[in-house]
Amino acid sequence: MESYTIGQAARLLGVSVDTARRWADAERFPTHREGTRRIVAGPDLAAFCVEAAQEGAEGEEAAYTSARNAFPGIVTGVKLGTVDAQVEIQAGPHRIVSLLTREAVEELGLEVGARATARVKSTSVFIDRA
Repeated sequence: MESYTIGQAARLLGVSVDTARRWADAERFPTHREGTRRIVAGPDLAAFCVEAAQEGAEGEEAAYTSARNAFPGIVTGVKLGTVDAQVEIQAGPHRIVSLLTREAVEELGLEVGARATARVKSTSVFIDRA
């Protein structure tokens, strides 16, 4: 069975190590000690990830899209061409780059520092302004 340190769990959850420790201290997911390290069992971390995702989705407005693989993040780069544009989003540990029209970037108001969600379906990436 795979297991993770608190630091590894934090990276997988897209939060700081301090936040992961607070969640473990609050018994949101079980840990055990191996020497001086706190360890999370893989199945326990997986169950917590599903629970956390469901909690986060409850407070959000429902998206009207068929794309289910959503990566909320922050825009870290925008390169505008004459007709096209390249948008880069950092979503937790994931760097996502999408090519779309310049018009779409301007309509969505995408700029460095803006919150956005990359939605992935098949081989296409859809960008939603958060």
